[in-house]
Amino acid sequence: MDNNNNAVLLDISSQGVATLTLNRPEVHNAFDDSIIAALIEALEATDRDPEVRVLVLRSNGRNFSAGADLGWMKRMAANSHQENLEDAGQLARLMEALNNHSKPTIGLVQGAAYGGAVGLAACCDIVIATEQSQFCLSEVKIGLIPAVISPYVVRAIGERLSRRYFLTAEPFSARVAADAGLVHEVVPHPDLLEEASKRFIAQLRRNSPQAMNAAKDLIFAVSQKPIDQSVIDDTARRIADIRVSDEGQEGLGAFLEKRKPNWIEE
Repeated sequence: MDNNNNAVLLDISSQGVATLTLNRPEVHNAFDDSIIAALIEALEATDRDPEVRVLVLRSNGRNFSAGADLGWMKRMAANSHQENLEDAGQLARLMEALNNHSKPTIGLVQGAAYGGAVGLAACCDIVIATEQSQFCLSEVKIGLIPAVISPYVVRAIGERLSRRYFLTAEPFSARVAADAGLVHEVVPHPDLLEEASKRFIAQLRRNSPQAMNAAKDLIFAVSQKPIDQSVIDDTARRIADIRVSDEGQEGLGAFLEKRKPNWIEE
């Protein structure tokens, strides 16, 4: 799938790895309304596709993404409040589609990730960055706020660090991002992103697709909720449901019989 004159690329390998690539290196992969629409389309398509096992989000060029495109911001500044509300709703839909994607998602971040690009990273299940990567929630510098990405970023880095970086708009390194929980692994050089990604993909492809989907749902169901009777009952129901599911039965059978489950390809 190619969108917006090849600004968004989607490739699905024979192993079920969907690679979604921002391809505007000449503008540091900044995104506008048309690119947001293309990303949503690709995310929804891969979410529905039963052949897709893992989604990788990446970009071409020196920088992951500069966030919002300047021309798009200029157009939005001239639009009405209602038009801005509808436009922001599309960006919110993009973040939701990535955050709630049913397949494991891996974000590869090289160079700069500014503004909304930090939101994209926060919505991925696993993020790999380089030593040279920099993150910045830069919105207040131009009189704006990181509004629609805030639920995901605050959940990723916590309220205390959000107070600092939302307000100062100062860049922070991949190491700081890793300490904060936004990034899971830091590699020394951009050339090593692919190798790290393949290692995670190989690990993920050994796991039950149904169980990984259920595990993501489980995280959302229990995150930041009090451990009360409703949560206890819900988690008991979830393990009972998956124990009697097709893949639950296959996985338990394979373990007891000391064989590979049928979702692992030879």
